[in-house]
Amino acid sequence: MTVWIVNPFDNLPTEGNRPQRYWLMGRAFAKAGHKVVLWSSDFSHATKAKRKFVRECDDGFEVRLVPTRPYPKNICLKRIISHWHLAKDWLRLARTEKNRPDVLIASTPPLGLCNAARKYAHEVKAKFVADIMDAWPETFYRVVPKWMLLPLRCVARKIYTKADAVSAVSKRYIELAKGYGAAVPMHCCNHGIEIREEGGVKREEGRALNLVYIGAMGLSYDLETVIDAVKSLECATLDLAGSGPKEAALRFQAAGCERIRFHGYLGDVELRDLLLRSTIGIIPMFPDSCVGIPYKLADYAACGLKVVESLGGEAGELVAKHKAGCHYNAGDVDSLREAILAASCIKDSNPQAFAAHFDAARIMSEYVGWVEGA
Repeated sequence: MTVWIVNPFDNLPTEGNRPQRYWLMGRAFAKAGHKVVLWSSDFSHATKAKRKFVRECDDGFEVRLVPTRPYPKNICLKRIISHWHLAKDWLRLARTEKNRPDVLIASTPPLGLCNAARKYAHEVKAKFVADIMDAWPETFYRVVPKWMLLPLRCVARKIYTKADAVSAVSKRYIELAKGYGAAVPMHCCNHGIEIREEGGVKREEGRALNLVYIGAMGLSYDLETVIDAVKSLECATLDLAGSGPKEAALRFQAAGCERIRFHGYLGDVELRDLLLRSTIGIIPMFPDSCVGIPYKLADYAACGLKVVESLGGEAGELVAKHKAGCHYNAGDVDSLREAILAASCIKDSNPQAFAAHFDAARIMSEYVGWVEGA
């Protein structure tokens, strides 16, 4: 069958990045014998820049880039306008395609594009699967009054209740869809990552506290507490890979401490080298960020790092289950410092089992089977 996958946010391996959720998904469907088209954006959400080029995909599927209006930051009017035009332009391009999909999988967010995919799937009588990778509009409750987000809630309700099936990166999002009234087949499909030979490395105890954080530097991240804790721990270093609206303020806060290093966005090889040099991965997220299981947890697990997290929920349960790290209270420097020291002393963890939980080959093979039978 022909499978379309629609997501504008993931980084593309053709740009030197590691395969993320939807590339891995496309690869799995292609491996199962299906014809796959991955629709993405010609604007990189991570770097906020136009993509310079995309080489031909050698993983057995086709990649289409939709022209997208740029926006300077994650929360701004230009992003709303960009998403509105993206949904309209994608739908226009989709309707010109002669080879129509039998299955259409679209991520939410963005809600507008996912809803456009739902409309198109209905037009061509394709099975429509809504894949929840983030809670929209709930994730904005911390910065915008709830009443202002009512129109987005209406769109979300329509997507979940009109879908033929719903998948999600965490159980928390499955419950979110049910809360909107969805009563269709559902499947929890955690973020996956390629498990390489160095995955699940057993690091020697007592090594220096080499902390690492990868990802965005936005409002949902408790990075100020991390910097204060590292500055107070003379035996610790901190490497930060990524960027975001708080980066300038964080650099100012860390000024004068040579043990704290900012790297910006790194390609797959550089990022993996950084992770393998580290001992503890930090997930400094506020519990009300509405995130279930973040990408970075898979990255840390695949490289055998201990984890210190403030997210709790499913992420915290996984870390505790595998004795892979410790929890701290967001905003509490003393709590974080104690968690870092405690995590460094854990000796009975099983990094191989922790890494195996995020094995993309297994996760996506199960997902393909579920979609085929849903």
